[in-house]
Amino acid sequence: MVESITPPQFHAAVGVSGWRVVARSACAYFNTGSFERGVEFVNEIATLAAAQNHHPDIDLRYASVTVRLITHEVGGLSERDVELAQKISISAQALGLLADPTRVEEVQVAIDAIDISKVRAFWRAVLNYRDEGDEDLLDPGARGPAFWFQQMDAPRTERNCIHVDVYVPHDEAEDRVASAIDAGGRLVTDEFAPSWWVLADPEGNEACVATWQDRE
Repeated sequence: MVESITPPQFHAAVGVSGWRVVARSACAYFNTGSFERGVEFVNEIATLAAAQNHHPDIDLRYASVTVRLITHEVGGLSERDVELAQKISISAQALGLLADPTRVEEVQVAIDAIDISKVRAFWRAVLNYRDEGDEDLLDPGARGPAFWFQQMDAPRTERNCIHVDVYVPHDEAEDRVASAIDAGGRLVTDEFAPSWWVLADPEGNEACVATWQDRE
């Protein structure tokens, strides 16, 4: 039986310094410099994944490769993710590829609703997404951001009902918050930090910078 591990346990492991836990997964961004080197790296990852029978999500771009690890059986991280991350990092090092933790993030759109079932049905149809539990919608092709629905007790009129959650590495969060404020935003509240900070743009549209910290 596969057992889950916590984000601190993942980060405490040897050989995963280039990886960061964001939301429920562990992610690493590698600068490849060219599409050809990226393909070579992806082929190396495919061989490692097949040998371990544990398959990551891989995003191949012109000059980068992003790898995301999660153990679906536990809905989060396990030692299987640690082992594969270690092997992928060794392969990257052999190819001369560097990981850049500042490029790691996961975006989620959050919608506050009174009747979640009705509101979610609309977004499921318009996005052609699928249900994930009772509160989430996911893109079947894993291209678009997840949509999360938060229960409200009364209609919200003083502010918008849709905001963006940006999950970032725990050691990048305060810099990201500061950058947003420097860019003209304002801090709505840091009451829930370091789990999340609520920010707003100059016209009041909100975004949360979130990490895995201080969560169950």
